[in-house]
Amino acid sequence: MPTEQTNIVPGSIVEGRVQGITNFGAFIELAGGMVGLVHISEIADTYVKDVRDFLQEGDPVKVKVLNVAGKKVGLSIKQANPVSAPEKPARPAPQYQDRLSSNSASNNRPRPSSQGNLDDMIAKFLKESDERLQPLRNRMEPRRRPRNNY
Repeated sequence: MPTEQTNIVPGSIVEGRVQGITNFGAFIELAGGMVGLVHISEIADTYVKDVRDFLQEGDPVKVKVLNVAGKKVGLSIKQANPVSAPEKPARPAPQYQDRLSSNSASNNRPRPSSQGNLDDMIAKFLKESDERLQPLRNRMEPRRRPRNNY
């Protein structure tokens, strides 16, 4: 066994070359002849529909070793590049908030600011929902009338 395989420990970042591409990821040949798999979810920070949009066979890549179980090696390309995480643009605030703030009916609703407040809002919603459904339940259930036994 080559001595370079001892460097393949979880958490380490190693160089490799794309050996094969499948619809669920890419096989990477590491130093010492070991082969690991980069799952499609670990290729990029963005949605990956087709692995071939990001990698080609023979491409040199830097990967982070996620786990080693016998001869199976789990790898990640996106975790091997910690610099790419801060460069990722912040997700813009959903536009529906702007519409809600202009809606007069929504101005009466409290906005959640903490987990405790959220729990209170859920309890209030469940209570109001049950109160609104009660008249419907009353109409749907058959009425029970006492029998006259004369």
